[in-house]
Amino acid sequence: MILKNNLTLFINKTINSLLWLLFISNLTYLLYNFPNIPVWHYGNVLKINGFTVLIWTLVSFFSALISSYGKNYLEGFRYHAKFSILSVGFTFSIMVFVMSNHIALLLTMWLLMGVFMSKLIGVNSKWGEAREASKFALKYFVMGSFFLSLGVLLLAFETDAFTLSAIISKVNDLPQYITLISGLCIITAALIQSAIYPFHRWLLSAMTAPTPASALMHAGFVNGSGILLTLFSTLLFASNTLIILFIIGGLTAVIAQFTKLLQVNVKQKLACSTIAQMGFMIMQCGLGFFNAAVVHLILHGFYKAYLFLSAGEEINPSNPQKAMPIKIKPLQALLVLFYGVLGAILFAYLTGKGTTLNSSIFLTLIVAITVGQATYNIVKEQSLTLLQKIVVPPLLFISGMVTYALIYKGVTAIMSDMPKVVAPISLSGIEIGFGTLFLVGFFIMKLGIYRNYPWLYIKLLNISQPYKKTVLMYKSKSL
Repeated sequence: MILKNNLTLFINKTINSLLWLLFISNLTYLLYNFPNIPVWHYGNVLKINGFTVLIWTLVSFFSALISSYGKNYLEGFRYHAKFSILSVGFTFSIMVFVMSNHIALLLTMWLLMGVFMSKLIGVNSKWGEAREASKFALKYFVMGSFFLSLGVLLLAFETDAFTLSAIISKVNDLPQYITLISGLCIITAALIQSAIYPFHRWLLSAMTAPTPASALMHAGFVNGSGILLTLFSTLLFASNTLIILFIIGGLTAVIAQFTKLLQVNVKQKLACSTIAQMGFMIMQCGLGFFNAAVVHLILHGFYKAYLFLSAGEEINPSNPQKAMPIKIKPLQALLVLFYGVLGAILFAYLTGKGTTLNSSIFLTLIVAITVGQATYNIVKEQSLTLLQKIVVPPLLFISGMVTYALIYKGVTAIMSDMPKVVAPISLSGIEIGFGTLFLVGFFIMKLGIYRNYPWLYIKLLNISQPYKKTVLMYKSKSL
């Protein structure tokens, strides 16, 4: 027993040190060569560029951080060594995926990412619900790999090319129906991995995973769709499928925010939040801002890793309380409106989005709403003085937007050698109509109007439930 414990401790310490060394190496290389990171090829199999190194740096950081957290959190857990080994496998599958140029390696790594994640979900193999959640998630991941393989292989045989770079260079010469079918297949694979509606239930059922695994899942795995769509951005433009991403992403963002309000379990709330954030990331891809989607997945990774690793601090018994109606005084409304508009202007100036009549207007509008909402929360806080309510909002959104703009411009510079990473689309009636619908849905949610319709509450509650076999199906056997 002592020998086994010492071996587990040695494995965990070795893996943790390896991951931190990997992160430091990636970060050093990225900063030293920024922004002109050299492109390196290994035959037709591998390709390493700035985007590759950026993703490597992020993935290795989150893996190292979660490994360090797990040293104490999982101490005494009988599957701690297994968890560490699976985490390393998952980390390296992402790293190899993002540098894969040959489609055989690309497709293999995409499948392996899903296999490793399903194993992490069910790492406690003695727990019946965990086994069911693992099998349930794996079905989705295999389905996603099937659609990705179908889309990529169709492109490969039509172009007679079996490397990603060669396929992308020829994709504009293909018939429209070929690019459309391939685009739809690749989009489906991305939607499944990001748990976008109607493929969201695997994520809601994955609560059996230990908290460190959940953090890795929400900070890393679901973001893989943003990487995939960025790699195939040229195809999405050629197939005219961006509007699909825009609509599905927008609907998911609103619906998931609705369902988040109904949850009483902190991990379920975070799961719904992740689905909403992934919907917004997909929406950004649909607007032609793949660089903004990458920035979003970076920030979401940091945000969600922190929330999961600190989730235990939020657990406490509570009684249901009646929702407080939204009331705002005229002066407060003017302050919210003023700072919302000011925030949008600052965002447009710093990032260049919203300065022309194209899809970037949607992003600027969402920023205005976000700033307005944050301002509302501040002006309604009774513990703040009037002066603080006037000064705090601009300090928060100015510092936040400056930080975002720096990251945005840095990521854009790193991705400058990639085609179609920032190509805002022109506005059409469809974009404007759905954008209006998106905003209406957002305000219906924030104003709490949905509470007046019981049928809507039941519908939202039903679609936010995990798979039945992952909830208390094996309780007697587990005890």
